[in-house]
Amino acid sequence: MDMIWPIALAWLGFASLCTFGLFWFDKRRARHNGWRIPERVLLLWAAAGGWIGAKLAQQSLRHKTRKQPFGHLLNAIGLGHLLIVWPML
Repeated sequence: MDMIWPIALAWLGFASLCTFGLFWFDKRRARHNGWRIPERVLLLWAAAGGWIGAKLAQQSLRHKTRKQPFGHLLNAIGLGHLLIVWPML
């Protein structure tokens, strides 16, 4: 059980970095009218552990901030993560 937290934190860090990168790439492609990353892929990465990276990217890059229901779904993913982790703390 002691090894679960370091592994989980390493995964969350990796997933957040990847998710931030996907948001950055999608924002760049949006500015240049290129092929876009589907929203479901961005949300899947957020749900897989990259929620922190997604929220950081959303705010710092100002990407997908006005898109709804995307923003609501992203917040729901964060709430779901919190509800899963809270009992373990």
